[in-house]
This record gives sequence, structure tokens and C-alpha cells, in this order.
Amino acid sequence: MHDIRMIRDNPAAFDAALSRRGDAALSSEILAIDTARREKIQAAENAQADANKAAKEVGAAKGRGDEDEFQRLRALVSEKKADIARLNDEAKTEDQRLTDLLATIPNLPYDDVPDGADENDNVEVKTWGSVPDMSFAKEHFEIPAAMPGLDFATAGKTSGSRFVNMKGAVARVHRALGQFMIDVHVEENGLEEISTPVLVRDEAMYGTDKLPKFSEDSYQTTNGWWLISTSEITLTYSVAGDVLEASDLPRRMTAHTLCFRSEAGSAGRDTSGMLRQHQFEKVEMVTICHPDTSDDEQKRMLRCAEDILERLEVPYRTVLLCTGDMGFGARRTYDIEAWLPGQNAYREISSVSTTGDFQARRMNARFKPEGGGKPEFVHTLNGSGLAVGRALIAVLENGQQEDGSINLPTALHPYLRGKTSISADGTLV
Repeated sequence: MHDIRMIRDNPAAFDAALSRRGDAALSSEILAIDTARREKIQAAENAQADANKAAKEVGAAKGRGDEDEFQRLRALVSEKKADIARLNDEAKTEDQRLTDLLATIPNLPYDDVPDGADENDNVEVKTWGSVPDMSFAKEHFEIPAAMPGLDFATAGKTSGSRFVNMKGAVARVHRALGQFMIDVHVEENGLEEISTPVLVRDEAMYGTDKLPKFSEDSYQTTNGWWLISTSEITLTYSVAGDVLEASDLPRRMTAHTLCFRSEAGSAGRDTSGMLRQHQFEKVEMVTICHPDTSDDEQKRMLRCAEDILERLEVPYRTVLLCTGDMGFGARRTYDIEAWLPGQNAYREISSVSTTGDFQARRMNARFKPEGGGKPEFVHTLNGSGLAVGRALIAVLENGQQEDGSINLPTALHPYLRGKTSISADGTLV
């Protein structure tokens, strides 16, 4: 949510920032609604003052025996009360119009975010690892060692397309990946592990900018709850309505949850394999922090996510997203893209974003400054650390051998009781 005072004070700068995202200027429309709202509020206050004055004079007129003046003042009080009720209702209508409009406007990019239209204008800031020369490389669902463990047919029979039953060695490696990620984040990166619900109310979706923008990409149950697309929602909304002590910041959290996306806007994309599923698992990182430290926190979170891939021995690149490719709630986003030999391409496996106070305003999450004064909005950040299914794809494809087997990264061996590979027939050995 945007600060209306900022828009009043800097309408041209607000429109210029929206233009960088490819959006039309909106300050005039916003300020027209804001002006109408404030005029209604002021008119109601004036009517209240008139009503109060007339009410005091009613008794005096009655005491003088001035019946005509008494009746006139009584009528005036009634008229003003009716005006006050009408003006307050009109002000509430304008306020809701303003809130509804602001809720649809994306966050403003930081100055260091590159301008651009789409992913082709993203800026590569880092590469790690050597892209292997694998002329025999297959996609994950074609590798002999992985094929017995990826049952799309049975999942399709029970649930439809974009679901998978993982079995045997593949299921075990997938489980090991999630456990490995959580252990690193908790034991080494200092994040607090939280097991959260996967069903949330409208308020949580709205407060974390998923409504109204992403309603079509989300699943809603018949009783009104929403299935989360990421535990960013539950972790971030955990501080909604709170006024935190500055000494309690930063608050760093992580969760490993099921996630659900309808993928309404991606028809026909990545329909083969398990790259784009309706149900998947993700290890999420969320930080609630002081505004002065949010840039450093983003760098820290980015490094946490990159380190997971390095330990998994997966080559990757990190890109700074341009204005046209950045998510609705973000002010700056780094994507980490894992190398997938089967596609001969880098594919996104993590996004690490800072939203500034955009989400905090929507959910009224604040902190008390150490020096005293009025509570201020916190900053919120989120990042995948990592998407477990996509990490599985990267591990399977980068570990594949010409004989159809798969060598597994050393970091997972303790989670697999010393097993180091999947044989060509799908056995963990």
C-alpha cells in the first residue's frame, strides 16, 4: 500500500516511478478521490460544529420563551445531524474508493533497479560453477534413474494435469532436500523455524499483497479460506497489527510448507515434467526489519539462498530483475537461476525481494523507534531458500550420468544414510 501523503507531496515522482514499471500515471485520479474524501470530512466537521452551537442555543431560546427561535434551532440541529450522517457516509465511500485503488497499484522500484520491459532486460550480477558439457543430457523426467520415481499418470488420474506422485528414491531425495535446507537455515543462518498453516483468511492474503492482484492464481476453498502460494504469506502476516520493539528486529523466519498455485496465467508453459506444478513444496525465508537495515538484509538472504545451491553443487546465475519483470509487491528483486542441462538453460529457483514498507502498511505492522517517538512501519523481505521441487530437478539433471544413473551431491549423503547415487533402474545406492 502506498503512503497517500507521499503522493500528495510528490505526485510527479510517483507517476514517474509507475512509468518505469510500464504503468499509466495515476496521481491525478488518486488525488481527486483524496480531495473529495477530505472535503467530505471537513464538511462533516463544520456541520458538527454548527450542530453543537445550535444545540447550546436551544436551551437559551426556550428559557426566554422564544418559541419560534426554539423550534428553528431544533430543526437546525436535526438538519445538521442528517448532514453529518450523510457526509460521513460519503467520506467513507470515498475512503473505500481510495483504498481499493491504492490496493491495485504496484510497489515503486528503487532507483538502482534497471529499467526494462521483460526478462530479457534483467541484469546478470553473478555466476557460480561451471556449466557442464553434457551432450547426453536429458530433462529430469527422461533420465532413466528418475523415471520410476516420477509417476505423472497416477497423479493425473487422481488430480489432473500438473501433479506428480514421487516414489522410491526420488521421493526420498526430495524429502532430504527440504530437510537439508531447513537445517542449514536454522542451524547456520540463524532463522527461526516455524510450522505454519497452509489455509489463510482474506486479511492475510490482502496484507501480503496477494489480493486482489493474484486471486486468479490462487485457490480458494468453499468456506472462504485460501490455500497459500508461499509461506511468505503466513510468516509475514504473523506481525500484522503489531507494534514491535526495535530491539526485537530483525526477525528472521523460515518455513517448509506445501504451496498451491493455479498457474492461471501460464497456460501451455512447462507442461512436461514437474517444473510448473499446482502443488509443490518450498522452503521460504522472511525477514521483518528496521528500514535502515533492509538493504543489508536482502543481501544476507540472497547469500543464504545461493549457498544452498553451492552446497548442492548446482551451477547458477543471479540476476537483478528489471522494472518490467519485477513482482507486484517488490521494490527490488534478485532471481537465482539454476542451470538445467536437460533444457540447456538457466531457470529460476529463487526470488529474493524487498518490499520496503509496502506490505507493512497494508497490514499495519510497526515498531517503536529506540529514541522514542511515533511508531514507524517495519520493512518486510521474502525469498525462496529454495523451491524444493525445482531443486530436485536441478540435482537430478546436473547429477545425471551417461549410463542413466544419477550421482547425488555430497551434502545430501547424510540425509540418505550414506547413499550417494540413484542407479539407472531407480534404486538408491
